[in-house]
Amino acid sequence: MERRDYYEVLGVQRNATEAELKTAYRRLAMKLHPDRNPGDDATEARFKEAKEAYEVLKDPRKRAAYDQFGHAGVDGGAGGFDPGQAFSDIFGDMFGDIFGQGRRSRSRVFRGADLRYDLDLTLEQAAMGDTVEITVPARLECTDCGGSGCEPGTSRTGCSMCGGQGAVRMQQGLFAIEQACPQCKGQGTTIESPCRTCHGDGRIRETRSLSVKVPPGVDTGDRIRLGGEGEAGRNGGPAGDLYVEIRVRPHPLFERDGAHLHTEIPISFATAVLGGMVEVPTLTGQAELRIPDGTQSGKVFRIRGKGVRPVRGGATGDLHAHVSVETPVKLTREQKELLQAFDHSLTESPKRHRPREHGWLDGVKSFFEKLSQ
Repeated sequence: MERRDYYEVLGVQRNATEAELKTAYRRLAMKLHPDRNPGDDATEARFKEAKEAYEVLKDPRKRAAYDQFGHAGVDGGAGGFDPGQAFSDIFGDMFGDIFGQGRRSRSRVFRGADLRYDLDLTLEQAAMGDTVEITVPARLECTDCGGSGCEPGTSRTGCSMCGGQGAVRMQQGLFAIEQACPQCKGQGTTIESPCRTCHGDGRIRETRSLSVKVPPGVDTGDRIRLGGEGEAGRNGGPAGDLYVEIRVRPHPLFERDGAHLHTEIPISFATAVLGGMVEVPTLTGQAELRIPDGTQSGKVFRIRGKGVRPVRGGATGDLHAHVSVETPVKLTREQKELLQAFDHSLTESPKRHRPREHGWLDGVKSFFEKLSQ
């Protein structure tokens, strides 16, 4: 019987891609498989023919030889043929493509978990930077077994259930189902003599001390990553990372707004009226601030460059001093009389001495006049 062209058998063009070949073969295999056509010798022969064609054309070297010399270039190269095994391979390829598993070996190495640590800092530490010692509980590699989980002097052995594959395969008729091996949990190996220290886990829970270098300018919500300082990996896998979350505690004198600082400066009534010099606290020491005469409560003065330099770069912020005029309390009788006399003297020229009050009273008067109309 004359042998047909392999491309004709699969129903594809001679320039078909590997994916097109696979798709064509799967379609034919599903249609022609002997389990779906029992007792049909002609269909089984076509199935074998399709299998033979695919085995040749999926191999780049065999395909090149076939393209140049035809069947003579590949005779004897296709090897033996088992319909049952062929159909199993089809589903192995299909499920392998979908789930990333199939017959490929599984990774038995696991990365350690990342950890988080909340670090409280003072405003001074956050603005100026610091080195802080922290204590972190974590699962670290067992030093007795070196992370293998095996008692020293022993090693892992291949799983007897899955033969080291890490998965078991159950086939029912046309379908094959693959799942993680229940005995080795997908590892492919088992521990016959677990380490007495870590009980076979390869890790032990310990508390360790670490030094965290806090860069200047950090703020609440910033994170510092310490690579490899998380939990130890399993089976020789890399350790996770430690993320230090920054939280800046409230300050008794300053309130932070990004790169800027705000502070309240109480001044006396006399200073507000006559003006003068007051000392203002900053993160680097005292600074002098000149208060002009006639300063009102709530006035904001800006002291440049006395804020915080952002951790990600940029200009240093400013310090905003909010003036608060303090009202005298617990006055003596004599002080009250002097104050009343002083206040009475201001009524002679209210527009000059108390322009805001006079303007406010005029506005109130105008408002009620409009209501009465």
